[in-house]
Amino acid sequence: MTSDVRFYFDYISPNAYLAWVRLRQLEARGLIELRPTPVLFAGLLKAHGQLGPAEISAKSRWMMRNNLRKAELLGLPLNPPAHHPFNPLAPLRMTLAPMPEADRCRLIDVLFEAIWVHGVHGGDALAVGAAVAAAGFASEDLLAAARHPDARQALTAATDNALAEGVFGVPTMIVDGELFWGYDDLPMVELRIAGRDPLDAEEAASWEAGVVPSAMRSEALRRGGSQ
Repeated sequence: MTSDVRFYFDYISPNAYLAWVRLRQLEARGLIELRPTPVLFAGLLKAHGQLGPAEISAKSRWMMRNNLRKAELLGLPLNPPAHHPFNPLAPLRMTLAPMPEADRCRLIDVLFEAIWVHGVHGGDALAVGAAVAAAGFASEDLLAAARHPDARQALTAATDNALAEGVFGVPTMIVDGELFWGYDDLPMVELRIAGRDPLDAEEAASWEAGVVPSAMRSEALRRGGSQ
């Protein structure tokens, strides 16, 4: 049985690139029906009051090395983009242009590779357009679609829908209503689609119902700020 996997992503994330490649491999094996949905990572961060990994220097350095290790194990090229973080609105909105789903997936292939393999500046609409044109897409049409108010509204709606599903970061995979976050959760996705999810639903429900948020951290911060 083929599992439906909704994939929430932003081109700004190298982990989303790595996860996309792996999910495409699962799709090629007929194990999943992949439904990619571009969202604005910055919108997720704002909604949850968080900073992005690239905004925390220690975390950014760790993430870079962690991603290089994963790419090496996967046998995938991973190179520094021209700028990071960058404004991903152009490629995200291009991806939401009306087109057959097979073309959309191929466009995502091209954009991820352009940014994370060839170092194309993901915030430069003309550079992004040149990359998709080289892959045979009608770049002028895609760039025009990206500038249209419909694309802006579609990206906002997709991000709002992701938030409504409990999404807080990228990449996120939704399988049978269950949320999996990050490249490192892919083994759990594979167990889920194989019918071998190790999660005990009753135990999870008891945790969700029984854990009460603690005021200890808030009190510690208050005291620390008063000293």
